[in-house]
Amino acid sequence: MEMSAQTPVLKHSTLSSKPQSASAAPKKTKKKLIRRTDKDNSQVLRRGYQAVFLLLNVWLGAVFYFWVRGIETGAANGEFAPPAGIEGWLPIAGLMNLKYFLWTWRIPAIHPAAMFLLVTFLSISFLFRKAFCSWLCPVGTLSEYLWLLGKKIFGRNFRIWRWLDIPLRGLKYFLLGFFVWAISSMSAAAIANFMRSDYGIVAGVKMLNFFRFIGETGLIVLGVLVLASVFVQNFWCRYLCPYGALLGFASLLSPVRIRREAEPCIDCAKCAKVCPSNLPVDKLVTIKSAECTGCLECVAICPAEGALHLALPKISTPPKRIPSWALAVGVAVLFLGIVGYAKAAGLWNSHVPTVVYRQLVPHASTARHPMPGDPGISR
Repeated sequence: MEMSAQTPVLKHSTLSSKPQSASAAPKKTKKKLIRRTDKDNSQVLRRGYQAVFLLLNVWLGAVFYFWVRGIETGAANGEFAPPAGIEGWLPIAGLMNLKYFLWTWRIPAIHPAAMFLLVTFLSISFLFRKAFCSWLCPVGTLSEYLWLLGKKIFGRNFRIWRWLDIPLRGLKYFLLGFFVWAISSMSAAAIANFMRSDYGIVAGVKMLNFFRFIGETGLIVLGVLVLASVFVQNFWCRYLCPYGALLGFASLLSPVRIRREAEPCIDCAKCAKVCPSNLPVDKLVTIKSAECTGCLECVAICPAEGALHLALPKISTPPKRIPSWALAVGVAVLFLGIVGYAKAAGLWNSHVPTVVYRQLVPHASTARHPMPGDPGISR
């Protein structure tokens, strides 16, 4: 009888102890927000750079088109050359010429502007993350406005499953690896011969003709990429752009990082939500990923004073903060400085006689890609 009388008492004490332990669990306190007082102009500056560079490329494209048409129709007279700035659309030529320069210490005679522009964009990536992709690249600009359009239409953008996202991101590195492998197997002499070939000289014209005479397959591929970019943020840049992959490797060496200070951070996760590269900014101390484009969207939206900023973490303690205007000025100085030097030194334009252009441009579509076994082309 005594044992049976004690049993319910023990059960009652056991049951009553559960809510006590639950109520004793520590609760996570909400941090007090110290609101920013400074006005962030990073996105105004970035949009301005995007607009200027997009218009510059449209202008170069128009000048190049009329230059080609002038030769094709025979309307062009006198000595003239194509706008060398169009060679920014020939990154493979730029990579080949960069190797040629590093092996010979001579400026290539054909498409030197492609090399100078590649060096410019690599320098920007080294100092300011992949700022070329989010501040200057016209394809990146169009891609950004496509997903913003999709967000406006559907109220959101869509994210590809993580198990598929990671291997898809590897595609751009695979493409980059293929081009690097192909170029690394070429000698400096082979590169020079390739550039002097009919195909090498009119590579820019062939690129233009692809869009002028685009076929059904090309239109379908282009349409799929545009549609995918409406639904998924930066679809081309994130999964397929080998140029972005190369600049990403350069940005890994950059001393500049987006840095999050844990104490003033209120863990609102706004920074992670706006990151176009889907990086967990709110969980990290410094953003070291090659996917970071230095767009400063996360810094612009952060409401807390001193919580998020661009900084030089390895130079000083506390880290030296870099204002957005300094990034903008740095990008402009590098671009104008390197391009301006090449032009002033007479190293910007290709050394191709006008008569050669007159012979090759009208038949650019039939120019055959030189193979290793062709005369003058050796590995």
